Amino acid sequence: MIDLSVVIPVRNEAASLDELHAELSNTLRAWGRSYELIVIDDGSTDESFETLARLQAVDPHLTVIRFRRNFGQTAAFAAGFDHARGRIIVTSDGDLQNDPRDIPAMVEAVERGADIVCGWRKNRRDAFLSRRLPSMMANSLISVVTGVHLHDYGCSLKAFRAEIVKSMKLYGEMHRFLPAIASEQTSSIVERVVSHRARKHGRSKYGIGRTVRVVLDLLTVKFLLSYSTRPLHMFGLIGGTMGLAGFLLTGWLAYGRLMGSVSLNQHQPLLLLGIVLMFTGVQLVTVGLLAEMQARTYHESQNKPTYVIREIRHSTPNDVRVMAKG
Repeated sequence: MIDLSVVIPVRNEAASLDELHAELSNTLRAWGRSYELIVIDDGSTDESFETLARLQAVDPHLTVIRFRRNFGQTAAFAAGFDHARGRIIVTSDGDLQNDPRDIPAMVEAVERGADIVCGWRKNRRDAFLSRRLPSMMANSLISVVTGVHLHDYGCSLKAFRAEIVKSMKLYGEMHRFLPAIASEQTSSIVERVVSHRARKHGRSKYGIGRTVRVVLDLLTVKFLLSYSTRPLHMFGLIGGTMGLAGFLLTGWLAYGRLMGSVSLNQHQPLLLLGIVLMFTGVQLVTVGLLAEMQARTYHESQNKPTYVIREIRHSTPNDVRVMAKG
Protein backbone atom coordinates (compact mmCIF):
# COMPACT_ATOMS: atom_id res chain seq x y z
CA MET A 1 0.00 0.00 0.00
CA ILE A 2 1.25 3.48 -0.80
CA ASP A 3 1.37 6.31 1.72
CA LEU A 4 -0.93 8.89 0.15
CA SER A 5 -3.77 9.20 -2.37
CA VAL A 6 -4.84 12.69 -3.44
CA VAL A 7 -8.40 12.73 -4.83
CA ILE A 8 -9.41 15.70 -6.99
CA PRO A 9 -12.72 16.10 -8.86
CA VAL A 10 -12.68 18.48 -11.83
CA ARG A 11 -15.23 19.77 -14.27
CA ASN A 12 -14.28 22.15 -17.07
CA GLU A 13 -10.96 23.11 -15.45
CA ALA A 14 -8.74 22.63 -18.52
CA ALA A 15 -6.99 25.97 -18.00
CA SER A 16 -5.89 24.97 -14.48
CA LEU A 17 -4.83 21.36 -14.93
CA ASP A 18 -1.23 21.74 -16.13
CA GLU A 19 -0.40 24.10 -13.27
CA LEU A 20 -2.33 21.98 -10.77
CA HIS A 21 -0.44 18.83 -11.80
CA ALA A 22 2.92 20.61 -11.66
CA GLU A 23 2.28 22.05 -8.17
CA LEU A 24 1.08 18.73 -6.77
CA SER A 25 3.91 16.75 -8.33
CA ASN A 26 6.62 19.16 -7.17
CA THR A 27 5.24 19.26 -3.62
CA LEU A 28 4.78 15.50 -3.24
CA ARG A 29 8.10 14.58 -4.88
CA ALA A 30 9.89 16.93 -2.49
CA TRP A 31 7.96 15.36 0.38
CA GLY A 32 9.67 12.08 -0.44
CA ARG A 33 6.87 9.60 0.29
CA SER A 34 4.97 7.27 -2.06
CA TYR A 35 1.83 8.85 -3.51
CA GLU A 36 -0.76 8.76 -6.26
CA LEU A 37 -2.94 11.44 -7.82
CA ILE A 38 -6.52 10.46 -8.71
CA VAL A 39 -8.32 13.05 -10.83
CA ILE A 40 -11.99 12.49 -11.64
CA ASP A 41 -13.33 14.19 -14.76
CA ASP A 42 -16.94 14.84 -13.77
CA GLY A 43 -18.45 15.13 -17.25
CA SER A 44 -16.33 18.02 -18.54
CA THR A 45 -17.34 19.60 -21.83
CA ASP A 46 -14.05 21.43 -22.45
CA GLU A 47 -10.57 19.97 -23.04
CA SER A 48 -10.13 18.78 -19.45
CA PHE A 49 -10.00 15.09 -20.28
CA GLU A 50 -7.61 15.57 -23.21
CA THR A 51 -5.29 17.55 -20.93
CA LEU A 52 -5.52 14.89 -18.20
CA ALA A 53 -4.87 12.08 -20.68
CA ARG A 54 -1.77 13.88 -21.93
CA LEU A 55 -0.48 14.35 -18.38
CA GLN A 56 -1.27 10.78 -17.41
CA ALA A 57 0.68 9.41 -20.37
CA VAL A 58 3.92 10.78 -18.89
CA ASP A 59 3.19 10.50 -15.15
CA PRO A 60 2.75 7.01 -13.64
CA HIS A 61 1.58 8.57 -10.38
CA LEU A 62 -1.54 9.95 -12.07
CA THR A 63 -4.82 8.05 -12.46
CA VAL A 64 -7.62 9.66 -14.47
CA ILE A 65 -11.23 8.57 -14.02
CA ARG A 66 -13.68 9.86 -16.61
CA PHE A 67 -17.44 9.89 -15.95
CA ARG A 68 -19.91 9.44 -18.79
CA ARG A 69 -21.76 12.57 -17.68
CA ASN A 70 -21.83 15.05 -14.82
CA PHE A 71 -22.73 13.15 -11.64
CA GLY A 72 -21.67 15.82 -9.15
CA GLN A 73 -18.83 16.38 -6.74
CA THR A 74 -20.06 13.85 -4.20
CA ALA A 75 -20.08 11.03 -6.75
CA ALA A 76 -16.64 12.12 -7.96
CA PHE A 77 -15.22 11.88 -4.44
CA ALA A 78 -16.90 8.49 -4.00
CA ALA A 79 -15.21 7.21 -7.17
CA GLY A 80 -11.86 8.52 -5.98
CA PHE A 81 -12.25 6.84 -2.59
CA ASP A 82 -13.19 3.55 -4.25
CA HIS A 83 -10.03 3.54 -6.38
CA ALA A 84 -7.60 5.03 -3.86
CA ARG A 85 -4.77 2.75 -2.67
CA GLY A 86 -3.20 5.03 -0.09
CA ARG A 87 -3.20 4.60 3.69
CA ILE A 88 -4.17 8.27 3.90
CA ILE A 89 -6.55 9.98 1.47
CA VAL A 90 -6.46 13.73 0.86
CA THR A 91 -9.25 15.53 -1.00
CA SER A 92 -8.75 18.81 -2.81
CA ASP A 93 -10.33 21.08 -5.42
CA GLY A 94 -9.05 21.37 -8.97
CA ASP A 95 -9.32 25.16 -9.33
CA LEU A 96 -5.89 26.04 -7.80
CA GLN A 97 -7.48 27.76 -4.79
CA ASN A 98 -6.18 25.04 -2.44
CA ASP A 99 -2.41 25.09 -1.89
CA PRO A 100 -0.73 21.65 -2.30
CA ARG A 101 2.02 22.76 0.08
CA ASP A 102 -0.47 22.32 2.94
CA ILE A 103 -0.81 18.59 2.25
CA PRO A 104 2.33 17.24 4.01
CA ALA A 105 1.42 19.02 7.27
CA MET A 106 -2.11 17.63 7.14
CA VAL A 107 -0.78 14.11 6.57
CA GLU A 108 1.59 14.53 9.52
CA ALA A 109 -1.40 15.53 11.70
CA VAL A 110 -3.12 12.27 10.73
CA GLU A 111 0.03 10.31 11.52
CA ARG A 112 0.17 11.96 14.95
CA GLY A 113 -3.18 10.36 15.77
CA ALA A 114 -6.04 12.25 14.12
CA ASP A 115 -8.45 10.29 11.94
CA ILE A 116 -9.62 13.36 10.00
CA VAL A 117 -7.89 16.71 9.45
CA CYS A 118 -10.11 19.44 8.00
CA GLY A 119 -8.76 22.51 6.27
CA TRP A 120 -9.88 25.90 7.54
CA ARG A 121 -9.66 28.74 5.02
CA LYS A 122 -9.26 31.38 7.72
CA ASN A 123 -8.23 34.06 5.22
CA ARG A 124 -10.59 33.14 2.40
CA ARG A 125 -10.09 34.87 -0.97
CA ASP A 126 -13.71 35.01 -2.11
CA ALA A 127 -16.41 37.67 -2.32
CA PHE A 128 -17.99 38.32 1.08
CA LEU A 129 -21.68 38.63 0.24
CA SER A 130 -22.00 35.92 -2.39
CA ARG A 131 -19.58 33.32 -0.98
CA ARG A 132 -18.17 33.95 2.49
CA LEU A 133 -21.33 35.13 4.29
CA PRO A 134 -23.52 32.21 3.09
CA SER A 135 -20.65 29.86 3.94
CA MET A 136 -20.36 31.23 7.49
CA MET A 137 -24.10 30.80 8.02
CA ALA A 138 -24.00 27.27 6.59
CA ASN A 139 -21.03 26.29 8.75
CA SER A 140 -22.82 27.46 11.88
CA LEU A 141 -26.01 25.63 10.94
CA ILE A 142 -24.23 22.38 10.06
CA SER A 143 -22.19 22.50 13.27
CA VAL A 144 -25.30 22.97 15.42
CA VAL A 145 -27.35 20.30 13.66
CA THR A 146 -24.66 17.62 13.45
CA GLY A 147 -22.82 18.36 16.69
CA VAL A 148 -19.46 18.39 14.86
CA HIS A 149 -18.23 21.96 15.21
CA LEU A 150 -15.97 23.12 12.37
CA HIS A 151 -15.21 26.57 11.00
CA ASP A 152 -15.17 25.55 7.34
CA TYR A 153 -17.21 22.59 6.13
CA GLY A 154 -16.90 23.85 2.55
CA CYS A 155 -13.12 23.50 2.32
CA SER A 156 -12.34 20.51 0.11
CA LEU A 157 -8.79 20.18 1.45
CA LYS A 158 -9.12 17.39 4.01
CA ALA A 159 -7.06 14.38 5.05
CA PHE A 160 -8.57 11.04 6.14
CA ARG A 161 -7.41 7.65 7.21
CA ALA A 162 -8.46 5.43 4.32
CA GLU A 163 -10.56 3.08 6.43
CA ILE A 164 -12.75 5.99 7.53
CA VAL A 165 -13.94 7.10 4.09
CA LYS A 166 -13.85 3.83 2.15
CA SER A 167 -16.79 2.45 4.12
CA MET A 168 -19.00 5.51 3.52
CA LYS A 169 -21.98 5.54 1.17
CA LEU A 170 -22.26 9.03 -0.32
CA TYR A 171 -25.28 10.50 -2.12
CA GLY A 172 -26.61 13.92 -3.07
CA GLU A 173 -24.36 16.78 -1.91
CA MET A 174 -22.99 14.88 1.08
CA HIS A 175 -19.29 15.43 0.33
CA ARG A 176 -19.40 18.62 2.41
CA PHE A 177 -20.67 16.63 5.41
CA LEU A 178 -17.89 14.02 5.39
CA PRO A 179 -16.57 14.94 8.86
CA ALA A 180 -20.09 14.82 10.31
CA ILE A 181 -20.86 11.46 8.68
CA ALA A 182 -17.51 10.11 9.86
CA SER A 183 -18.33 11.12 13.44
CA GLU A 184 -20.27 7.85 13.65
CA GLN A 185 -16.90 6.08 13.47
CA THR A 186 -14.52 8.51 15.17
CA SER A 187 -14.35 11.59 17.36
CA SER A 188 -10.73 12.31 16.36
CA ILE A 189 -11.49 15.23 14.02
CA VAL A 190 -9.22 18.28 14.04
CA GLU A 191 -8.88 21.49 12.04
CA ARG A 192 -5.82 23.08 10.54
CA VAL A 193 -5.55 26.55 9.02
CA VAL A 194 -4.69 26.28 5.31
CA SER A 195 -3.89 28.76 2.57
CA HIS A 196 -6.60 29.90 0.19
CA ARG A 197 -5.85 31.57 -3.09
CA ALA A 198 -7.95 33.66 -5.44
CA ARG A 199 -9.35 31.78 -8.42
CA LYS A 200 -7.12 32.19 -11.48
CA HIS A 201 -9.25 30.71 -14.25
CA GLY A 202 -12.96 30.55 -15.01
CA ARG A 203 -15.60 31.04 -12.35
CA SER A 204 -17.05 28.99 -9.53
CA LYS A 205 -19.71 26.43 -10.43
CA TYR A 206 -21.14 26.46 -6.92
CA GLY A 207 -23.22 29.43 -5.88
CA ILE A 208 -25.92 30.42 -3.46
CA GLY A 209 -28.49 28.50 -5.55
CA ARG A 210 -27.21 25.26 -4.01
CA THR A 211 -28.40 26.34 -0.54
CA VAL A 212 -31.73 24.52 -0.71
CA ARG A 213 -30.09 21.23 -1.74
CA VAL A 214 -27.51 21.59 1.02
CA VAL A 215 -30.22 22.13 3.64
CA LEU A 216 -32.15 19.09 2.42
CA ASP A 217 -29.00 16.95 2.54
CA LEU A 218 -28.30 18.30 6.02
CA LEU A 219 -31.68 16.94 7.11
CA THR A 220 -30.70 13.57 5.67
CA VAL A 221 -27.35 13.64 7.48
CA LYS A 222 -29.06 14.56 10.75
CA PHE A 223 -31.46 11.66 10.30
CA LEU A 224 -28.67 9.20 9.49
CA LEU A 225 -26.58 10.36 12.45
CA SER A 226 -29.37 10.43 15.02
CA TYR A 227 -32.14 8.13 13.85
CA SER A 228 -30.80 5.61 11.32
CA THR A 229 -30.93 2.80 13.88
CA ARG A 230 -34.13 4.06 15.56
CA PRO A 231 -36.25 5.79 12.90
CA LEU A 232 -39.44 5.54 14.95
CA HIS A 233 -37.94 8.04 17.39
CA MET A 234 -38.24 10.63 14.63
CA PHE A 235 -41.19 9.58 12.49
CA GLY A 236 -43.09 8.28 15.51
CA LEU A 237 -42.68 11.59 17.33
CA ILE A 238 -43.95 13.70 14.45
CA GLY A 239 -46.65 11.29 13.31
CA GLY A 240 -47.67 10.48 16.87
CA THR A 241 -48.00 14.16 17.75
CA MET A 242 -50.18 14.80 14.70
CA GLY A 243 -52.24 11.68 15.34
CA LEU A 244 -52.76 12.56 19.02
CA ALA A 245 -53.81 16.10 18.12
CA GLY A 246 -56.31 14.72 15.63
CA PHE A 247 -57.62 12.17 18.14
CA LEU A 248 -58.11 14.82 20.83
CA LEU A 249 -59.82 17.19 18.43
CA THR A 250 -62.26 14.61 17.08
CA GLY A 251 -62.80 13.25 20.61
CA TRP A 252 -63.73 16.70 21.86
CA LEU A 253 -66.16 17.15 18.97
CA ALA A 254 -67.70 13.71 19.56
CA TYR A 255 -68.11 14.39 23.30
CA GLY A 256 -69.67 17.76 22.61
CA ARG A 257 -72.02 16.23 20.04
CA LEU A 258 -73.15 13.55 22.50
CA MET A 259 -73.71 16.13 25.24
CA GLY A 260 -75.57 18.37 22.82
CA SER A 261 -73.27 21.34 23.29
CA VAL A 262 -71.54 21.14 19.92
CA SER A 263 -73.04 21.18 16.45
CA LEU A 264 -71.00 19.25 13.90
CA ASN A 265 -72.48 21.35 11.10
CA GLN A 266 -70.96 24.45 12.67
CA HIS A 267 -67.64 22.73 13.44
CA GLN A 268 -67.31 20.70 10.23
CA PRO A 269 -63.88 22.21 9.34
CA LEU A 270 -62.52 21.17 12.76
CA LEU A 271 -63.89 17.66 12.29
CA LEU A 272 -62.19 17.35 8.90
CA LEU A 273 -58.96 18.73 10.36
CA GLY A 274 -59.02 16.16 13.14
CA ILE A 275 -59.56 13.30 10.71
CA VAL A 276 -56.80 14.55 8.41
CA LEU A 277 -54.38 14.85 11.34
CA MET A 278 -55.06 11.29 12.47
CA PHE A 279 -54.66 9.74 9.02
CA THR A 280 -51.64 11.91 8.16
CA GLY A 281 -49.93 10.90 11.39
CA VAL A 282 -50.29 7.21 10.57
CA GLN A 283 -49.23 7.72 6.95
CA LEU A 284 -46.19 9.78 7.95
CA VAL A 285 -44.87 6.96 10.10
CA THR A 286 -45.48 4.16 7.61
CA VAL A 287 -44.51 5.96 4.38
CA GLY A 288 -41.38 7.47 5.95
CA LEU A 289 -40.16 4.11 7.19
CA LEU A 290 -40.87 2.37 3.89
CA ALA A 291 -39.14 5.10 1.88
CA GLU A 292 -36.02 4.96 4.05
CA MET A 293 -35.87 1.18 3.88
CA GLN A 294 -36.21 1.24 0.10
CA ALA A 295 -33.48 3.86 -0.34
CA ARG A 296 -31.00 2.01 1.83
CA THR A 297 -31.80 -1.31 0.16
CA TYR A 298 -31.42 0.19 -3.32
CA HIS A 299 -27.99 1.70 -2.67
CA GLU A 300 -26.41 -0.61 -0.14
CA SER A 301 -27.82 -4.13 -0.26
CA GLN A 302 -27.50 -4.21 -4.05
CA ASN A 303 -24.25 -2.19 -3.94
CA LYS A 304 -25.77 0.26 -6.43
CA PRO A 305 -23.12 2.79 -7.53
CA THR A 306 -23.76 6.53 -7.53
CA TYR A 307 -21.66 7.07 -10.66
CA VAL A 308 -20.89 5.43 -14.03
CA ILE A 309 -17.29 5.49 -15.27
CA ARG A 310 -16.52 5.82 -18.96
CA GLU A 311 -12.85 4.86 -18.68
CA ILE A 312 -9.91 4.77 -16.27
CA ARG A 313 -6.34 5.58 -17.25
CA HIS A 314 -3.52 4.44 -14.99
CA SER A 315 0.00 3.20 -15.31
CA THR A 316 1.89 0.08 -14.36
CA PRO A 317 5.70 0.14 -14.28
CA ASN A 318 5.90 -0.91 -17.93
CA ASP A 319 2.85 0.41 -19.67
CA VAL A 320 -0.23 2.57 -19.62
CA ARG A 321 -3.57 0.84 -19.46
CA VAL A 322 -7.00 2.10 -20.35
CA MET A 323 -9.89 0.33 -18.68
CA ALA A 324 -13.41 0.88 -19.96
CA LYS A 325 -16.44 0.31 -17.79
CA GLY A 326 -20.14 0.56 -18.37
